Amino acid sequence: MANAMARAVWGGALTFGLVSLPIQMFTATDSHTIHFHQLERGTSDRVRNQRVNERTGKEVPLDAIVKGYDVGDEYVLVEPDELEDIAPGRSKVLEVVGFVALDDVEPIFFDKTYYLGPKGKDYAKTYALLTQAMQHQEKAAIATFVMRSREYLVAVKAEAGMLTLHTLHWADEIRDPRNIETIPGDV
Repeated sequence: MANAMARAVWGGALTFGLVSLPIQMFTATDSHTIHFHQLERGTSDRVRNQRVNERTGKEVPLDAIVKGYDVGDEYVLVEPDELEDIAPGRSKVLEVVGFVALDDVEPIFFDKTYYLGPKGKDYAKTYALLTQAMQHQEKAAIATFVMRSREYLVAVKAEAGMLTLHTLHWADEIRDPRNIETIPGDV
């Protein structure tokens, strides 16, 4: 099966100092996970999930549902417009905050990989110069940006003549291995 042409999932500018390079971001991986539908046995009828009140067992319309954060003995309710107010806005800038040696970022911090490309042929030369400089210096750019209402910490690396973007886990998302129970038995 041939791979489908990738479409950009984000577009903006990679910026550092006075330099601004218009770029597009593409997913670097394609999941081969098989997704199944639920069907009623003996038929080809799809089975749908419903939103049901746990206590009453009655279906709840979508417009009557709010989100809640469990704080132990109660929920703090958050209305949809409140979520929009606190969510970071979509970013058009991938803002570089610094450069680090490639080996300085531990593998545990890496999450998902994307390819970055110039946003048009007019920027191909600038893109190529930046890629060559980063590859020669063996540096990764550390940057932040917002995509789908979430702020990401990323590392931009030059690999095989192109720029790759790796979303990173924030430091507080990494579990301390000393807080993990050991597996019983011979280890």
